[in-house]
Amino acid sequence: MSHVRWLVATTAGLIGVAALAGWGAVRAYRAPGPLAVPTVLVVSRGTTDEVADALARAGIIRHRLVFRIATYATIAEGPIHAAELSFPARASVATVLNVLRFGRPVQHLVTFPEGVTAAQISDILVRAEGLTGDIAVPPEGAVLPDTYAYTRGTARSAIIARGEQAMRRLLATSWPDRAAGLPLRTPRQALILASIVEREAKLPAERAMIARVFLNRLGMHMKLQADPTALYGASGGAGTLDRALVRADLERADPYNTYTTDALPEGPICSPGAASIAAVLHPAAGDALYFVADGTGGHVFTASLAAHNQNVARYRTERR
Repeated sequence: MSHVRWLVATTAGLIGVAALAGWGAVRAYRAPGPLAVPTVLVVSRGTTDEVADALARAGIIRHRLVFRIATYATIAEGPIHAAELSFPARASVATVLNVLRFGRPVQHLVTFPEGVTAAQISDILVRAEGLTGDIAVPPEGAVLPDTYAYTRGTARSAIIARGEQAMRRLLATSWPDRAAGLPLRTPRQALILASIVEREAKLPAERAMIARVFLNRLGMHMKLQADPTALYGASGGAGTLDRALVRADLERADPYNTYTTDALPEGPICSPGAASIAAVLHPAAGDALYFVADGTGGHVFTASLAAHNQNVARYRTERR
């Protein structure tokens, strides 16, 4: 009997120890972790031990052993993934594993402002965090200005492809709905003119009126005489100069300078946004042929050369 009692007592003790150990493991699994603030970590491909080491070095978990045991014990829930992930403050091991298995990779954003040149788009992508791969400068005007989301490791060429697809889609859907009677034969001509409007318009509300001026000029076979086209040629496509335009720039013969070429330039001078494309396809009404800066960021529009010259003289006087 004494032997039986000893066996029962020993068994009961072992069960109690196992219960206490299990309770402690569950508690460690669900207890708040050491992370003081939300943290982003790039989790590389590797063994469970290597992932545990990386998490511990980042201060996301406290005990490597608890994490390894929990990973194996919950393996039926799925594998852990390599990605750039965001871990919340005080994340328990249970939360950490949930992020590793089901968390959405961190989204980065890259923005191409309206009016940037192809060279500037390429430079933005080169400096953007987390992108990979080399790229050639895209065709001018091919990429739609917008903000594009991506995950770490995305190829720069993939962002370019998305921007080009977005521009093609916008032109394809906008062109059929254009106003009647426009002196434009193709969506590409609309894109070219929109790029000029984009660089000329300082105030969004003036886009449609500036578009009307250029469309009126095209319809009358007048030179567009748009300063941004001369700037584009003089800068070699950079779109910016470290000086003001001079007469020699306006007289320079190149296929973009609308002071020396008839009609539209041979291609876009920047990437216009959707609003400038809409302004070209749905311009304001009116017979204006000229505009000049009014000194406050906007423009004064006129239909006669005499009135325009008066406005130019007034503007120069005010500047002096």
